[in-house]
Amino acid sequence: MRAARSVFVLTGAGVSAESGVPTFRGGGGAPLWKGMPFDVISSAGMAARDLPAVWEWFDYRRDLLQSLSPNPAHATLARWQDKFETFTLATQNVDGLHNAAGSREVFELHGNIWRARCLSCEERVDVRELESRERPPLCRLCGDSMRPDVVLFGELLPPGVYEQAASRAMGCDLCIVAGTSALVYPAADLPVLAKRAGAFLVEVNPERTPLSEFCDEALERKAGEVLPLLDF
Repeated sequence: MRAARSVFVLTGAGVSAESGVPTFRGGGGAPLWKGMPFDVISSAGMAARDLPAVWEWFDYRRDLLQSLSPNPAHATLARWQDKFETFTLATQNVDGLHNAAGSREVFELHGNIWRARCLSCEERVDVRELESRERPPLCRLCGDSMRPDVVLFGELLPPGVYEQAASRAMGCDLCIVAGTSALVYPAADLPVLAKRAGAFLVEVNPERTPLSEFCDEALERKAGEVLPLLDF
């Protein structure tokens, strides 16, 4: 840590779960929202068929997030951005807790639940700044409908975000992967790219994952417990 000049960190759902963020992934495909599984109500197909229902689902999720706060893992990563020559934080999480903790530049691979995006002109706004609860909200620039600015099932990552994150990963000398099962692609490729480019790879997760054997160190504890201990 003290010798590192360029650090790349990838966080996943486990970091958010330590703040109380639900994963919404019911076992065995259990219905979670009006009889629909998570991967149906959060899908591109549902957004095309019934955008108001998708908004209702994401409004529900935002209501759950309002009372939650960043945990020690978020706070530690926010401090690290000022401790290294180059520091990059990429996350699979959409809850905005890294920003709430003070992280200034976050590669949000799967978007942000607090943003809305216009279907036509791509204008983005903070949902909390919308004047009404009209669903779907209308774009203030072109008047078309807006959607949650998150990556839905069946969609690709936002243009450019993965490529920028991959470039940072391949240029780091220390890569830390925290709170992710390393099963969601293409984000799961980022630590592999870092390792193959010569980085020292550390995994922080309560359980072993498919990435564990590939790592230089695999620390089987929660990120909120381990990351503060790595602080200096």
